[in-house]
Amino acid sequence: MRAGGSGIGCPVHESFLEREVRIPRPLPEVFAFFADARNLALLTPPWVGFAPDGPQPDAIAQGVEFGHRIRVRGITLRWRSRIEVWDPPTRFVDVQLRGPFRQWRHEHAFEAVPGGTRCIDRVRYAAWGGRWIDRWLVRPDLERMFDFRRDRLLELLPAGDRPPRSGA
Repeated sequence: MRAGGSGIGCPVHESFLEREVRIPRPLPEVFAFFADARNLALLTPPWVGFAPDGPQPDAIAQGVEFGHRIRVRGITLRWRSRIEVWDPPTRFVDVQLRGPFRQWRHEHAFEAVPGGTRCIDRVRYAAWGGRWIDRWLVRPDLERMFDFRRDRLLELLPAGDRPPRSGA
């Protein structure tokens, strides 16, 4: 479904999720990691069954669209996104054009801090089915996914002189 579809008979409940992690690497390096579209797969938990769907960009930039498939509770879904805002090296925003949510807007913000980079994910979304579906199914899944993402970022972008691991 397209974001903002009528969803006749489906209640709408908009939610907000914010997560933060401090990565012990310099801002330009962290942003470059996120700007490499291949790294999205590295930050997605294996239980989501992430797979590219169609041509994939090498780099993320303003207006770039890309698709992938995910698995939600055993059901494979297609998700198409577009980069709506591109403001290196401080932030970018992806929005769902088609996918499992009524709406999805994910802001990735980056800030240089002593000892590294503060990364903030701000997600505004609306799940099909309303408040109870979000509370008991969607929100716990998203929290688990973003916990995985935090842990994986710290593993892939460790402190020290070791270069970051990437999807390249």
